[in-house]
Amino acid sequence: MTAGWVFDEFAHAGEEHLDPRYVASYDRKALVDPTEDLALFRDLGLDETCTVIDLGAGTGAFALAVAPLCRRVVAVDVSPAMLALLRAKAEQQGLGNLEYMQAGFLGYEHRGAAADFVYSRHALHHLPDFWKALALQRLSTFLKPGGILQLRDLVFSFSLADTELGIEAWLRGAAERSEDGWTRPELETHLREEYSPFSWVLEAMLDRAGFEIRQANHHESGIYSAYTCVKR
Repeated sequence: MTAGWVFDEFAHAGEEHLDPRYVASYDRKALVDPTEDLALFRDLGLDETCTVIDLGAGTGAFALAVAPLCRRVVAVDVSPAMLALLRAKAEQQGLGNLEYMQAGFLGYEHRGAAADFVYSRHALHHLPDFWKALALQRLSTFLKPGGILQLRDLVFSFSLADTELGIEAWLRGAAERSEDGWTRPELETHLREEYSPFSWVLEAMLDRAGFEIRQANHHESGIYSAYTCVKR
C-alpha cells in the first residue's frame, strides 16, 4: 500500500527501535525464546521445502532459529538498525537462505511462491485497529490456502470491567531497570501511544481477514496472547 493516506509505520515504530545503541542491547532485554513456536511449526508441517515470512522480525530471534529448518525466510522490519543486526548474526552463523526487507505490515510486497507460514511477534500493536484489520487481510494474501499464521502480541483478554485491575497488576510487575526489561514508565507509554487490542476485537479481525483460529492461548495475566490461525 503506497497511497498518501496510508499509515506511516516507520514514523510509529518507536524511536528506540531505530536507534542502533538501543538495538544492540535489545536481545538481553527482550529475552525471546523461539523454541515453542519452532516446535509448533514443525508439528504443523514445517520442513526444508517451506517459505516463512517473519513480519516485525526485529533482531531475528525467530528468523535465525527457523532458517536452518526451511528453504526460505523473509525477515521484514521497519527498522534498518534491527535488520542490520539480524543480517550480521546470519552472516556470522553462515545462514544463506534469509532475505531482508525494510518494510512493515502495510508496505511489504511478497515476491515468489506463496508462503507456508507467517510469523509475527509483538509487532502488530504498532498499528491502530483500522490498519490492523487491513494488515491482517494483506497477510492472508501472502499465504497459500491452508497456510499458517502464528501471531503473538500484547492483547488484553480480561473483561472490560477488569481493565484497571489487569493493567495495574501488569504495571506492578515491571522491571526496575530498563536494561533488565520493560519498566513501568515504558509500559505506561505503550498503553498511551501504542495500540494493543482486546482479544475479542482482534479475533473478529482475524475472522474477517480470512483466518480460522485453530488455537488461542491467553496468558493468565490477561496481557499476552498467541493465536495459531489457518488461512481458509
